[in-house]
Amino acid sequence: MTPQVAAPSSVTTMADLLDPDSFVSWDHAPVTAGFTQNYLTALRAAAERSGTDEAVTTGEGLIEGRRVALIYSEFAFLGGSIGSVAADRIIAAIERATTQRLPLIASTATGGTRMQEGTAAFLRMVPITAAITRHKAAGLLYLVHLRHPTTGGVFASWASLGHVSVAEPGALIGFLGPKVYSALHGTAFPRGVQTAEALSAHGLVDAVVLTRQLASWTARLLSLVDTTPAPDAIPADKPLPSGPEPTAWEAVLRSRRPERPGVRELLRTSAETVTLGGSEDNALVLALARFGGVPCVLAGQDRRAAQPVGPRDLRLARRGMRLAEQLRLPFVTVIDTAGAALSPAAEHDGLAHEIALCLAELPALPVATLAVLLGQGAGGAALALLPADRVLAARNSWLAPLPPEGAAAIQYGDSARAADAATAQGIRSTDLFRDGTVHRIIDERPDAAEEPEDFVRRTAAAIGTELRSATTSS
Repeated sequence: MTPQVAAPSSVTTMADLLDPDSFVSWDHAPVTAGFTQNYLTALRAAAERSGTDEAVTTGEGLIEGRRVALIYSEFAFLGGSIGSVAADRIIAAIERATTQRLPLIASTATGGTRMQEGTAAFLRMVPITAAITRHKAAGLLYLVHLRHPTTGGVFASWASLGHVSVAEPGALIGFLGPKVYSALHGTAFPRGVQTAEALSAHGLVDAVVLTRQLASWTARLLSLVDTTPAPDAIPADKPLPSGPEPTAWEAVLRSRRPERPGVRELLRTSAETVTLGGSEDNALVLALARFGGVPCVLAGQDRRAAQPVGPRDLRLARRGMRLAEQLRLPFVTVIDTAGAALSPAAEHDGLAHEIALCLAELPALPVATLAVLLGQGAGGAALALLPADRVLAARNSWLAPLPPEGAAAIQYGDSARAADAATAQGIRSTDLFRDGTVHRIIDERPDAAEEPEDFVRRTAAAIGTELRSATTSS
């Protein structure tokens, strides 16, 4: 269990996120007609205590010179709770951001809906969520910054719908606040469950970001969803290398070398990268990146992961597909797997179902898609990320329904004949190029493990060239 983390000692403010003196309020004075006298008294006391006139402030500002819309919660105002006035402000801000085509940031610190307004306030989560849905449907970024605490109906609606979500270190984040849980169940909520770090470990928060790093992290994210192409400083590689072809078994052995670079080394060639999905234990890396000046969403299998590709990893890949579609960015897959997880847990978690969904959804994406066969390509886990508009393959990569040892056991009754099976099945990148499955081969000279830096640069250049061609022609 994740250990309990202390609540943040300082609260992230708008000044920690926005450029100095850049905030412009969009808010009007609250209209409180019809509220009871007791409620009006509570509102006045909350305003005096917090220094704000409601539980949310909305407006626009700059982050490293980029214009953004902002919804900022004030927990000191009645626990950041959302009543009718706050809901109207939020909806108006979302709609204005959509009309002006601005990325939207919601920085939340709230106990949920306002108990003084009861069910009426509770129901306002529905139109707020609908406004967020329209904003995202317009292809505009929605970033959620979860501060301490964020709970209740807000967390169960618009605070959980970000394209990307980050959290304040140590923040309490959960559906049912521990105070409410204790009152309802007569016992304390288990420690260490409702923390930013625990949610990140389970992939429910993309990153836990220190307050001092929030502005630069957000600026990098904003840059990566900006579809204005940056200058391409990486020279393009030739589509058809002329070096000697490895045998099928030589390619298999080379693809398995521990020194061979993988998706994480490839991402380091990108000047700007934001990794999503929270946990570093995933066998799949999801990231926003830029190659050849073109931003993209990348889902890549991590050859060094402790566990093989499982259903959770393929769900993360499918999240990447949705993100690419919503932000109208190209989608890139990187295939490098010895095979999918083979276990009762994987079966019960729907491994075959997730492979099938990837095979159905990837070809149907309305954005440019590119698959990169980087190393091993064994079985359904590899096939799940293959059906793209264009396919690149490293010279020593391969694709097969099973690892050659498994195929040999079936074909010849002898796994020791793996080399024969690899040759017979036509698994090499060059075989795949000749049959039209692969459109371009990325050279190895003669083995990526012996020239890792040069190889990943060539691979990044090839990806950039393909993305620029796809985005220019679309």
